[in-house]
Amino acid sequence: MLRVLLAGGGTAGHINPALAIAEIIKEHYPDAEFCFAGNPNKLEAELVPKEGYRFEPIMVEGFQRKLNAENIKRNLRAAWYLSRTGGRAKEIIKDFKPDLVIGTGGYVSGPVVRKAAQMGIKTAIHEANAFAGVTTKILSKKVDRIMLTVEDTKNLDESVKSKAAVTGLPVRKAFERIDRSEARRRLGFSDGDIVILSAGGSLGARTLNENVARLLKWYQDSGIKNVCHIHSYGTYKGYADYEKKLEEQGVRVQGNPRLMIRKYIDMPVCMAAADLVITRCGASTLTELESVGRGAILIPSPMVAENHQYHNGMVLQKAGAGFVFEEKDLAENTLIDKVRELISQPQKLRELSQNAAKLYISDTPQRILKTLEPLIG
Repeated sequence: MLRVLLAGGGTAGHINPALAIAEIIKEHYPDAEFCFAGNPNKLEAELVPKEGYRFEPIMVEGFQRKLNAENIKRNLRAAWYLSRTGGRAKEIIKDFKPDLVIGTGGYVSGPVVRKAAQMGIKTAIHEANAFAGVTTKILSKKVDRIMLTVEDTKNLDESVKSKAAVTGLPVRKAFERIDRSEARRRLGFSDGDIVILSAGGSLGARTLNENVARLLKWYQDSGIKNVCHIHSYGTYKGYADYEKKLEEQGVRVQGNPRLMIRKYIDMPVCMAAADLVITRCGASTLTELESVGRGAILIPSPMVAENHQYHNGMVLQKAGAGFVFEEKDLAENTLIDKVRELISQPQKLRELSQNAAKLYISDTPQRILKTLEPLIG
C-alpha cells in the first residue's frame, strides 16, 4: 500500500496544491494512505481535517527581517521551534512510514522534506511561483524531483534543473465539478444577477478590504439592484471586526441577501458562481481562475519577492483575461470605476472569462503523475 506524506502550509496557496496532489495520486492509487504535516496554529490545521486526511502538527515559524522588540521575541521563538523541528519531523516520519514525501511550500515543508531525504525516503517538491521561494531553493539540492509551475522559474541553481519538470499548478477537482447555476443555487443567488467575488487570500489583505468596503457602500448609495457580492476578508486577527466596521460605515450586512461577507469561504463554489473576481495574484488563485474561466481585477501584493505577483497578473492582462492595478496606483474610486464599467458590459465580462479559460493547462494531473511515478516505483 502506497503511503504519502505531504508538508506545506501557512496559506491556502501552499495547502490547496497539496490537497490537489493528494487527489491526483488517490485517483490512480485508490488504496493510498495520506498524512499531512503542518503548523497547528495555521490554516492547514483547519482545512486538511475537513478533507478527511490525517493531520500531524509540527511547530515552525519564519524569522522576521525587520528588527524591533516584538520581532526579536518572535525570532527567539522561531529559533526555539527550529531547534526541535528535526526531532518532530523524524517522529512523524517514523510513525507514518511514508514511501514518498512531498513538499508544497511554506516554512513547515522545509524540516519535513529535509529529514525525509536524510532518512533515504523518496522526496519531491512543488514550486508554485515563477520566482522560487527560500524553502524551494534550500530543498532543491536534496530532493529527488522538482515540479515547477512555469519553465522560466528564477533563482534555481543550474545544477538542479536536470531533476525539474514543468507540471503546471494542480487545482482541486472541486473547481471543475460545479457549474454556475448550481453554485448560485447553493449560495442563494439567481442566474439573472451579476455576482462579484473578492478575496485577499486566506489571511486577507488590508488594501482589498478597504477598497471593497468603499465598493459595497457605492452599491448601496447608488441603488444598484442587480449585483450580489461575496467578500472574504481573511483569517488575520486584525480583520476580526471587519463586518462590524462595515455596519458602522453604513453598509447593511446583516440580513442583506445580496451580500455575503465571511472570514473564509468555500472558494470553488463562490468562484463558480461569480461573473468577476477581485483578488491578489498568487499562483494558485490565478490557476483557479483559469480552470473555472473567470475574468478578474487583479491587485498584486507589493510585499513579495521580486514583485512576482505583478508578473503573474500581467499574464492574464496580456491575454485579455483581467486588469492589473498596483496598490501604488489605486485612487479612492479606481475599483469602483472599473466595476461600474464592467457591470454595464456583460459581453465584456464574458470575454474576460473566455480568455481566462484559454490559459488553463488541463493536463497538469498527468504531468504530476508522470513526475512522481518513478519515485513511487
